[in-house]
Amino acid sequence: MEEQYIVKILSISQVTHDVKAFKVSKPEGYSFIPGQATEISINKEVWKTKRNPFTFTSLNEWDYLEFTIKIYRGHNGVTKQLDLLQPGDELILHDVWGAIQYKGEGTFIAGGAGITPFIAIFRQLYKDGRTGNNTLLFSNKTAADIILKDEFSKMLGSRFINTLTTGSAAGYDHHRIDEAYLRDKIKDFNQQFYICGPDEMVQSVQATLKKLGSPDSVITVEL
Repeated sequence: MEEQYIVKILSISQVTHDVKAFKVSKPEGYSFIPGQATEISINKEVWKTKRNPFTFTSLNEWDYLEFTIKIYRGHNGVTKQLDLLQPGDELILHDVWGAIQYKGEGTFIAGGAGITPFIAIFRQLYKDGRTGNNTLLFSNKTAADIILKDEFSKMLGSRFINTLTTGSAAGYDHHRIDEAYLRDKIKDFNQQFYICGPDEMVQSVQATLKKLGSPDSVITVEL
C-alpha cells in the first residue's frame, strides 16, 4: 500500500518570475537521495487526486522539505493551483522515486526546470566539499529564466555554463545544446553525464552523446 503524507506549507518564496520555492513540514523518518522526487497533490477536495511529480531541492539533514517549482499560469493544472496557495495550506506527498542520483564526477546538462534534480545534488556536493570538476551546462530561453544563478555560480564558479536560446545578454553563450555545442564544451565523452529537461531535449542530447562516443553506462536520465 502506497503511503501518503499530509504536510503543511511553511513558507513560499519567489525564485524567478515563474519559479517558486515551497518549504513544507517534514514527516518523521521521510528521506530521499539527492536527485529523487515524489508526487504531490493539493489537500483540497477537487485537487486531491491530481498528482504531479516534483523533485526535492532540500537536503536530508534539513528539518523541512523544499520543492522548487516552475509555475505554468497559462494551464489550469496543479502548478497554477500551487501558485494560489499560502503558508498553512496543506499538500499530500507520496512515495519517493527517481533514477537521477550522483554516480561520480561528470557533466550535468539541464534545460529550464529540468535543473531541479541537480539542485539537491550540487547542494550536497558543495556542503561535503566534493564539487570537484563537475560541470553544469544550463540552457534557458532568457537570462531571467535562470534558476538559482547566484547559488550555482558560488558552488561551481566557471564550471557553471549558461546558454540562452532566445534572449541575448552579454556574458552568456547563445546556442542550443546540440552536437556542435557539446563538441565545443566537452573533451571527454566517457565521463558521467546527467541529463534532465524537456523530453525532446533529453532525447536529442542523449542521442548526440551516444553519437559522440558515450556508452549507455555513463548517461543518466530520468526514466
